[in-house]
Amino acid sequence: MPNIRILSPDPYPDKYSPGMRMSEGVEWAAHCAVVLAALPDDAVLPAARLAEYHGVPGPYLAKSLQALAKAGIVEATTGRRGGYRLHRPPSEVTLLDVYRAVEGEGGFFECTEIRQRAPVRMPARSYATKCSIAAAMARAESAWEDELAVTTVADLLAGVVRQAPPAVLAGTAVWLQSAVDRRRAAGHQRG
Repeated sequence: MPNIRILSPDPYPDKYSPGMRMSEGVEWAAHCAVVLAALPDDAVLPAARLAEYHGVPGPYLAKSLQALAKAGIVEATTGRRGGYRLHRPPSEVTLLDVYRAVEGEGGFFECTEIRQRAPVRMPARSYATKCSIAAAMARAESAWEDELAVTTVADLLAGVVRQAPPAVLAGTAVWLQSAVDRRRAAGHQRG
């Protein structure tokens, strides 16, 4: 019987999606899109305020926001009263849009055809069909993308409103209004 070693579980388990990993930038971008969806239409928040709100490093968050801007999901305004706001209605921005803006268009699994490196080698034409592992991964990725494609930022915001304790919602509303008011006041004082 072969000696098979079972790997120990991840020392930092992800309770929401065990075993699947993507960059923090996707999570941060999605959260920022939800916060920006809650703003009044004429309001913006700078990257530094969004980073402060989420407790994440500003320079790293700025990269995610720049990716969202490049993808046309958010609009970056410049000047003293500059910042970010959604460029499209939240009902028209999907979680797949956010994911692809940050991570790019490529898939999360890439088959390198290691089956062709086995000790008993066959000509490449012997492997004309897709590897069954690659096929299963493609089906899983397709199902995952289908779900992200039907989940909008508006859906996410509605979920936050349903799930968050009332005190958190009230505190967030006060924080956002204060941030918007300070931004507007700073622009009027300098202008």
